[in-house]
Parts: sequence; C-alpha cells; structure tokens
Amino acid sequence: MHFLKLTIVNIEFIVYAAIIMGIIALIASIILFFVAKTFKVIEDPRIDEVVDVLPSANCGGCAFAGCRNFAEAIIKAGTLEGFNCPAGGSSVNENIAATLGWEAVASEPLIAVLRCNGSCQNAPARNIYDGAPSCAFAASLFVGENTCPSGCFGYADCVRACIFDAIYIDTDTRLPVVNADRCGGCGACARACPRQIIEVRYKGKKDRRIFVACQNTEKGAIAKKNCAVACIGCGKCAKVCAFEAIAIENNLAYIDFIKCKLCRKCVSECPTQAIQECNFPPKKENIALTINN
Repeated sequence: MHFLKLTIVNIEFIVYAAIIMGIIALIASIILFFVAKTFKVIEDPRIDEVVDVLPSANCGGCAFAGCRNFAEAIIKAGTLEGFNCPAGGSSVNENIAATLGWEAVASEPLIAVLRCNGSCQNAPARNIYDGAPSCAFAASLFVGENTCPSGCFGYADCVRACIFDAIYIDTDTRLPVVNADRCGGCGACARACPRQIIEVRYKGKKDRRIFVACQNTEKGAIAKKNCAVACIGCGKCAKVCAFEAIAIENNLAYIDFIKCKLCRKCVSECPTQAIQECNFPPKKENIALTINN
C-alpha cells in the first residue's frame, strides 16, 4: 500500500513537471515568434543575382570582405559608381548593370603607383638595418637606411599584401614595381605600406600617368641631401601647369590625377626629376637630338 502511494505521487510529480515544461515551452515559442517577426530581415533577391555574375574569388580586392558583401553594398548604394572588382575587370560592372537593368557606369581603371624614387642609386644607404624584414616593423624602429623619413623601406610588405601577384621588389633598386597588366587598383598594397607612399590613381589613357614620385615634406635642401631626386617644393611645376592640377603643400608638390591632362610640361620643368612619366613616347626634340648625334 505504501509502495502504491509512492508510485502515485511520482506519477503526479512527472505529470506536473511535464505540464510546467509544456507551459514554459509554449511561452518561449510565443516569445521567439514575436522576436522573429520583429527582427525579421528580408534580403533583397537582387543580391544573389549580383553574386552570380561576380567571379566568386572572395579576394577582398574590392575592399569588401567578400563577393557577397560587395553585392550587398552595390544594392544598398543603388549605383555602380565607385565600385570596382579587380578580379573580374571592367566587364563585371557591365554584367551587373545588365542583370539589374541599371545604366552601365564606365569605371575608370585604377592602378597603384609608387610615390618614391629613392633607389639605391638615388638615395644611398647611410646605415645598416639588421632587423625583421618587414616595413611595418622597421618603421617603428628607425627612419630608414637612407635617412629619408618618407622613403620606401623595400622589405616587401606591399608584395605580401597583393593577392594578384601584381607587385614585386626590383633587386637593383630595392623598390616595388607594379605590373600594370595584373594590378586592378584594389589598394591592398597601399594599405599595407606604413609610409603611405603607394597611391591608387587612374590608370590613364593608353596607360599613361604623371605623378610626383616623392612624399618627403622636409625642406628642399634637407630632402635633396637624403635623395637626389626628391621634390624640393620649388613650385616650378605648378607655375607651368595650365590646368591647376598641381598644388604645393608642406614643401611637396602633388599632381591631381583627375585634373591632369598629361601635357608633360611639369616633367621637363622639374629641376630634380621628381616627377615621373609612364608609357609616353619620346618627345620630338629628344628624337631630333638623337638623330643629329
């Protein structure tokens, strides 16, 4: 009889526990239902459509975490202006525009340029660095082997950051060289440079560019002492520019690649050859001089 009473009590306990658990589960499910309804996120189906036309490299070259993040940003912005997929090239924007029924936006091709010409010849080493071969590490320790506070270290942080194999270190100059055929202007190398001497600019018509290959803001005499081709901030380039594309600030000239018309007048005017020109044909007077000699 005693055993029977205990059994009934146990059964009642189990029933009550089951009822309580059922009530808790019901309340929890109701709460979860309303939470799900409140915080429900409806994803735009166009995101998947954009992802389908992307190269799916998930390389991060577009400055987003992956192709899906890139697609989400495009849909959110409602325009293709300012978006660039280095892995897929210029045709990607055209494919996205066709998929979404948007007007195709011609994106100006971009490329990374090294704004430093402090090679071993132009800026000879004055001390020896024997630390870790890392630009970021070296930048935290000393000014550099050539004592230029803005010059390239040459320890290849930019090379390691490039997933497109578009940049390498020249063994003679110890400066980075950008492969124009591979570079898509993603800016990974620029972000990896502790001296911020790599800039992403327009690739230019016929792959032609003009820029000041110097970032040293020291006064002219000091800058010239560290590097033979340093910008001395003389302002001669700005005076001959008819398009107001050159500005002098902190003893340093800068050429606005949007305003620049590639006339090349500033190149011949620069007394230190700090202004670089890429992929231009020789000037006529230089050709005539060569023939006469």
